[in-house]
Amino acid sequence: MVQVSFTLPMAHSKVAEGAAAQLANKMGIDPALVVHAKPMGPDFTFFVVYGRVHHLVDPSAVEVVERDYPLLTPKEVNASIKQALRRRLVVVGGCIGTDAHTVGIDAILNIKGFAGEKGLEYYRELKVVNLGAQVSVPDLVARAVEERADAVLVSQVVTQRDAHLLNTREMSAAFREAFPAERRPLLVVGGPRFDETMAAELGVDRVFTRGTTPGEVASFLVHQLVSQRATQRGASR
Repeated sequence: MVQVSFTLPMAHSKVAEGAAAQLANKMGIDPALVVHAKPMGPDFTFFVVYGRVHHLVDPSAVEVVERDYPLLTPKEVNASIKQALRRRLVVVGGCIGTDAHTVGIDAILNIKGFAGEKGLEYYRELKVVNLGAQVSVPDLVARAVEERADAVLVSQVVTQRDAHLLNTREMSAAFREAFPAERRPLLVVGGPRFDETMAAELGVDRVFTRGTTPGEVASFLVHQLVSQRATQRGASR
C-alpha cells in the first residue's frame, strides 16, 4: 500500500478528483482512493491518493555505498588526529558556483551542528575554514592552498540543469591540476540530490547525501587521512 501526493493544474471539483484517481491508476495504483483534495488558488488542486501497487522490487539489485569506517566520538577523533598528525587537521568548506544554500555546509561545519551532534568546529584538533556561499572554484583552490587544507568539503543544493554535477566535476579537475596526486586534499561533496555511488565518476573521494551528520564526516576524515595513511606508511616500510 502506498500514499502519494501531487498537484494538478485544475480547479477543485469532482472532475479534478476523478482526474487525480485516473493519474494514480496510470502510475500503477489500483484501486486508487483520493483521501484528500484541497484547492491551491483558483486554478490548482493538491491531492493525496492512497492505494495498492503490484510492482515487485529486487533488493539484491540495489546499489548502495555502505559505511566502511567506524563511527568515532569527538574524543576519539581528536585523539586519533593528535597522535597521528601531531597538528590540527585543516578542513576548508563552502558552497561553490551560484549556490547560496549554506544550511547543509553549516550543519556540518558550524559548532551548532545537526541532529544533536556538534559540527566540526567543536573538534579541538580540527581547524575549520567555512567560506560560505557562492564561492568560485579558483577561490576555493586558492584558499585550500593558503590554508594547506587536508580536506575540502563542498555542499551543493541547486540542481537545475545538473549544476551540482557540473560544479563538482569542475572542482575536482581544478584540484587535480593544482596539486600533485600525493598532496591533493581529500575532496568531499554533499547534498540532497547526489548519488553516493557517483564519487569516482565525479572525481571526488566521497559523496554524502541527506541525513549525514557531522560525526559521520569527522569519522570519515580520520579514516581516510589518519588511519589509512598510517596503514600505507606501515606497508611501505
